Amino acid sequence: MVAHDRDVDLLRRKYKERDEHGRLPHHWMAAKAQTHTHALAFVGVESVWLNEEALTTRDKEGETPLDIASRSGACAEIMGLLSLTPEEARSLGGDEMWRLYAPVFYWYFEMHGWIKSRSWADCHKFINEHDDELVREVLKYMNSYLLQHVAAFSQVYSESLVFLALRMIHRNPLSLTCTNPHGLNALRIAQHPQCNAWLEIRNVLRLTPKYISRTPFPTLLLQSLPTKHHEIYGPYNTVCQFIKHMKYDKAELVEIEAVLKPARKCDVCSSLGAKPCARCRNTFYCSAECQKSAWKKHKKTCKAPATEAELRILHKGIALLNMCIQRSGAGDGPTSVVLEFLLPGPAY
Repeated sequence: MVAHDRDVDLLRRKYKERDEHGRLPHHWMAAKAQTHTHALAFVGVESVWLNEEALTTRDKEGETPLDIASRSGACAEIMGLLSLTPEEARSLGGDEMWRLYAPVFYWYFEMHGWIKSRSWADCHKFINEHDDELVREVLKYMNSYLLQHVAAFSQVYSESLVFLALRMIHRNPLSLTCTNPHGLNALRIAQHPQCNAWLEIRNVLRLTPKYISRTPFPTLLLQSLPTKHHEIYGPYNTVCQFIKHMKYDKAELVEIEAVLKPARKCDVCSSLGAKPCARCRNTFYCSAECQKSAWKKHKKTCKAPATEAELRILHKGIALLNMCIQRSGAGDGPTSVVLEFLLPGPAY
């Protein structure tokens, strides 16, 4: 169904053929659509796009596809699709119906087009700005195909491309092991003489799912991106501790600012008017008793104030956090804006 060389005219004729019960493929789909899958959503949209009139066509029992879907308890997605009128379906067009009713396949095709044209920034923009659940579903069900496309179109080195490949495999490590109909996974495609992918991409594709699953994402960045950016990753790792695995709602991210600002309440009893630790000046206590009671735990993190050079690097990390807060939709938290630091010149 999704092959690019498919015969659309043949499919259109097939979707208009009735069986001995006067039913079109739409009727049978409606009867078997109790459990939603992304493939079912794709087939449903495809069938409507190729024959809009079938939405109101009745079989020998006088039932439309919507009648059968209602009677058989079809899933909500198919019910919504079959509730369209032929006029509404024509007005929406194929692309809009795919976006509304089969979004995983819609965005897969979009990303495939961007990868083929090497528009890496558009892929990052999709991951950054769209609903995290949608991104997760696209990269869960279609990631192996997308990685294989990346392997096939990575003859020109780009830090943005390496970063994209890392984001994709970190979301779904097992996609590295999936093969195409010819038995080739992404690495073997990248190594094929006709593709000849850049060395850095081949190194990323050599990683194992086990290694990726147990390795923090910032560490993968450190290993795969140029050393000239490594001073950024100290603050970057710190910021990641606050943002990782959060729902990247702007209001929640704003609350993170408070974490970086010293509280004026005692860390032990929460009394107001507490004074900072004389050494680190980051932790506050209202009395010597509270400070002594907390020392066993606090001494593990109590450090002298940073040097001027360390403060300059920390400033870059804080700038990174502020960019996360100010930008609508944070994708993978700081990872969605780390590309700013990979561009020429200062990004803060």
